[in-house]
Amino acid sequence: MHSLRLRLSNPVRFSFKFCKNCTRQLSQQAQGPLETENDWTDFQQTRTSLKTLMDAMSQYGSTQTSQWSLRDSLHRPTKDATLSALLASGAHFGHASSRMNPNFLPYAYGTRAGITLIDLDHTLPLLRRAAKVVRAVAANDGQIVFIGTRADIRPVVQKAAQRLGTQGFHVGDRWLPGTLTNKWQMFGHETVRSKRIVPDLVILLNPIQNMNAIQECALSNVPTIAIVDSNVDPRIVMYPIPANDESPRTAEIIAGVLSIAGREGIAIREAETQRMRMAVDSAWEDFNKMQVMQDTRQPQRSDAEAFDY
Repeated sequence: MHSLRLRLSNPVRFSFKFCKNCTRQLSQQAQGPLETENDWTDFQQTRTSLKTLMDAMSQYGSTQTSQWSLRDSLHRPTKDATLSALLASGAHFGHASSRMNPNFLPYAYGTRAGITLIDLDHTLPLLRRAAKVVRAVAANDGQIVFIGTRADIRPVVQKAAQRLGTQGFHVGDRWLPGTLTNKWQMFGHETVRSKRIVPDLVILLNPIQNMNAIQECALSNVPTIAIVDSNVDPRIVMYPIPANDESPRTAEIIAGVLSIAGREGIAIREAETQRMRMAVDSAWEDFNKMQVMQDTRQPQRSDAEAFDY
């Protein structure tokens, strides 16, 4: 039986050897039944010694504070995307090389097994540029619409719009043709005059299925951001993001980064509004103080002087 000494030259090495021996003894005792009182006593002593050692050496260990979940990119997106995250989500997989659009060539890394590989070194900076655009639009009280009309990305656009509060909207089922170009007949003159119907920015997660929305945004001078795959012409939108548009995880990462940027823009606008409100209140207080000081400085006139003969 080993005993725990108070003074050890190398406590970590000793604890590993001690723990290994105790574990071996416990495993040997667990193989057969405890027939005698000595077997039971040895088992209890070994377990007590192991517990004492674990309590004494727990300060040298580490504590796990968080756990990764499969849907973290949907419910808890990160502020900045990384190359490793995009690579793990399959953002670099394009379509067959025979279907590659010639205008997509600057964003292609190469081909492998007949599949076009997207260069993520172009995807990441273009995603950051799009995030800056979303942040600026949200900071100027702009309305942002997320469009994703596939069943697997419908929850993505819903979550992204919820992060923007009253400035975020989403289209998850189908874009109705004429929503922007025929707004007077669809919504009515009173609604168009009293509410903002035309958004300030549109983000598309599957642009090929929503070409009507892209055309109407172009006619209405609405800037667009879209995930562009290798079979899509990047020139159809104003801010393309080359990536796999058929991967739900890629859509979660990109929509999460853009929605977080929009939420930061809203926070910037609220902070600026609060600062301006405090400045106005401070200026109004200073004005009131000056008025009081002027009133107190004026000499008091007697009733005879105040009487007009």
